[in-house]
Amino acid sequence: MRSPSNELPAWQAAVLGGLQGPAELLPISSSAHTTALSLLIGWRYSELDADLRESFEVALHAGTALALVIAEPREILARLEPRGLGVTAAACLPAAIAGYALERRIGSRLGTPGTIAAGLLAGSAAMIAADGAEGRRDRRDAGLRDGLWLGLAQSAALFHGISRSGATTSAARLLGFGSRDAKVLSDQVGLPLLAGAALLKAIRLLQQGLERERLPAFTAGVAGSFASTLLCIAVTRDRRYAERLTPYAIYRIAVALGLIRLRAGSTALRRGRART
Repeated sequence: MRSPSNELPAWQAAVLGGLQGPAELLPISSSAHTTALSLLIGWRYSELDADLRESFEVALHAGTALALVIAEPREILARLEPRGLGVTAAACLPAAIAGYALERRIGSRLGTPGTIAAGLLAGSAAMIAADGAEGRRDRRDAGLRDGLWLGLAQSAALFHGISRSGATTSAARLLGFGSRDAKVLSDQVGLPLLAGAALLKAIRLLQQGLERERLPAFTAGVAGSFASTLLCIAVTRDRRYAERLTPYAIYRIAVALGLIRLRAGSTALRRGRART
């Protein structure tokens, strides 16, 4: 069994950062796609030390959050009314507590191809179920109770393969909000969480000290994430508010099956090498 790796080439980090934008803004799971791409190409990303991998993925989220603030300032300011702030605070509380308490355990145990595939399938089931819900409520009707439910959905996204965007949009749809209002609520409660997680990880890295040889990889990853998010916002502004979640769920199921197949192939290859 190989020991965890601590090497992440800067050019690979930039490519993974470039994947972050669309994978985060659309309900398809960024963590699943970084792992799937790495396995498909043959990179050793999934073998990185769990803490390094988790820190890098939070850095990618920071790039996404910064791009959202720059690209959509009017949308963000429009949500800063008292009722909207209350919903956002209620949504961030459960996710922040769960992230602080469980982040390291989840990162070390649930970042394997098999568990990511399971998360993709579970999230897809929720998205398909949400598509059958009637959307009669307006986002301006959202209250603290709705915020707490959205927060629990964001907490589920700690498990790799469950998209934060997909989970919160599905939860909002199941709470009776229309498709566009559900996506707006998802964006509203997601940005502070992304920013908060990035800030917490940055503080930890400053306390522990980020090794200088890792700095180029983190910088390249953040830059790639920032650029790809800006591009994704420009290209998919209308598609982000698509009425149907099922097409994304079907795509996620295909990615999950691909991960399972890749995992089975790599397992068979290791067994064959062991026999020889």
